[in-house]
Amino acid sequence: MKPALFDFAVAQSLSDAQSALLGGQNKLVSGNQSLGPMLNLRLTRPAGLVDISRVPELRAVEEHENYVRFGAAVTHAEIEDGEVPDPTGHWMRNAAANIAYRAVRNRGTIGGSLAHADPAADWVIVMTGLCAMAVVKGAAPDATLRTIPMEEFITGPYSTALGPEDILTAIDVPKPGQGARWSYWKYTRQVGEFAKASAAILIDPANNRTRITIGALGRQPALISNPETILDGSKSPMEALSVAIPDQPATALHLHAVALSRALEQIKVAKEFSA
Repeated sequence: MKPALFDFAVAQSLSDAQSALLGGQNKLVSGNQSLGPMLNLRLTRPAGLVDISRVPELRAVEEHENYVRFGAAVTHAEIEDGEVPDPTGHWMRNAAANIAYRAVRNRGTIGGSLAHADPAADWVIVMTGLCAMAVVKGAAPDATLRTIPMEEFITGPYSTALGPEDILTAIDVPKPGQGARWSYWKYTRQVGEFAKASAAILIDPANNRTRITIGALGRQPALISNPETILDGSKSPMEALSVAIPDQPATALHLHAVALSRALEQIKVAKEFSA
């Protein structure tokens, strides 16, 4: 199929993009790797598309003492190739390198993936697992940027905390502390497909962050309560997941338990982060 007719404009600034959203009839587009297929299937029919891929504010990357702020229009490939700083050393680069295919990574953006909020997308679970924050700009001319924890930003399948005139401008990724470790494992039937099950583990004692995240649930990722009980072997992955994601059918629960088991195996041998 082909998309329904729509107008097209290229925003030159963040204010241009914000103005185009007034009225709620237009949609923003950057890499167009997620919205494009939905347009072709006519699952969405906006009056117009506004290209934000060239907006300088959305392409900037800023290093701060405790985190790096990635503009929402930074591409997967730029992260994969090390063209922008990776506050995690290599964890983000590894995740980016395993997103779909290179052609997708050349165009797709980190902000576009998170704003689309596909439950099986890599950045959705990885950014939740890394305790990242979404940076959002409201429509009012004097609106200040607000930050939203990723677990609150992703509210459901293809659903976020963004209002109709809000823009996801950036993502803040915390810098891990000395000795932090990370693992991420996803199951796909073949290379390039979305995950059927995924799990991420962060152990960051210096910053008092221990997090086990389960993704590809058909909704927002699930954070495991008391992750230490899984890490020390007090609870098995299946026991923990039976409580954390009881809505999943038995077959899916088993697949997610396998994903978590693989992530646990990885974390045991993971190289410690050196700041």
